[in-house]
Amino acid sequence: MIDSELAAFLQSGLSMVVGTRDADLRPEVARAVGLRVEADGAEATVFVPVSTGADTLANLEANGRIALTCSRPADHRTLQIKGGVLEIRAADERDRGDIERYRQDFVEVLGYVGVPPRLTGRVQAWPCHAVRFRVEALFQQTPGPDAGAALARSGAERPS
Repeated sequence: MIDSELAAFLQSGLSMVVGTRDADLRPEVARAVGLRVEADGAEATVFVPVSTGADTLANLEANGRIALTCSRPADHRTLQIKGGVLEIRAADERDRGDIERYRQDFVEVLGYVGVPPRLTGRVQAWPCHAVRFRVEALFQQTPGPDAGAALARSGAERPS
């Protein structure tokens, strides 16, 4: 579902939030600190810090539904991914390399729009939970007339 162009976008220094809901349908959001699109593009792994993700992880364990919103601050190109959780585990050293690359990219991207690295570098990123999920739907969320539109499975439609 996620082709190489979208994978490159999603694995750059984007602002990412994981959206979940509890049993009473109350929403919960936690900042993510990286994403790895798995080789076939049908699965991805998102990293949620232990320090800020307890409620989000509880919701994911209870109902297995995830909505990840990824946005590039420089131009607000935004994509939402919805899916079903396949695995929740403690992030390991392989994951830590992806998380550290993400942090560096995130600091650079936010620096581009005027946020000082001394602030961005404070984002708590370790230890993390690794949440692997099946990609079930992709949505264009970039502000504009196509916001909310589903992306074609073929990859023919792209976020602007």
